Amino acid sequence: MALNCEGAPLDVDIKNGGRFVVLKTKNLPLVGEVGLGADLARLDGSVMCSPGFSCDSAYQVTYIMRGSSRVRVVGVDGHRVLDTTLKAGNLFIVSRFFVVSKIANPEGMEWFSSIISSPNPIFTHLAGRTSVWKALSSPEVLKASFSVAPEVEKHFRSKRTSSEIFFAPSN
Repeated sequence: MALNCEGAPLDVDIKNGGRFVVLKTKNLPLVGEVGLGADLARLDGSVMCSPGFSCDSAYQVTYIMRGSSRVRVVGVDGHRVLDTTLKAGNLFIVSRFFVVSKIANPEGMEWFSSIISSPNPIFTHLAGRTSVWKALSSPEVLKASFSVAPEVEKHFRSKRTSSEIFFAPSN
């Protein structure tokens, strides 16, 4: 069984941002039989991919195919475990529940990730219209969770909740 990843319908396609396709049992049934999933992503120059993590306890193995990017990974305890620039040919692994963010260099970046231990990976991003912030029930939850004043909560909630997961630099 084979799937042309570059020809597959995109899950996310942001003009001047990036493109993203997740390979899962829906579009490639074989991944269910072998117990893994995958994604293929392209970031345009200087675009950021929202910090995100696997919320189904999967490991993520990522291979940089083209371009380069600044990559930051934060562990479950909130400490940065990786902060480096990766380029074509590099491979890195993100542990379960660790948060990863990528900011493409001006030439952009393309990567392929294999999701170990989950044929239908579930990723949550910390910004964008599908972010975890949208799931928080009320302003009171945010204020209490982060111990911030009401005006800080309002400002925080107003930012990056209607966009997708790729963010172009502000002009």
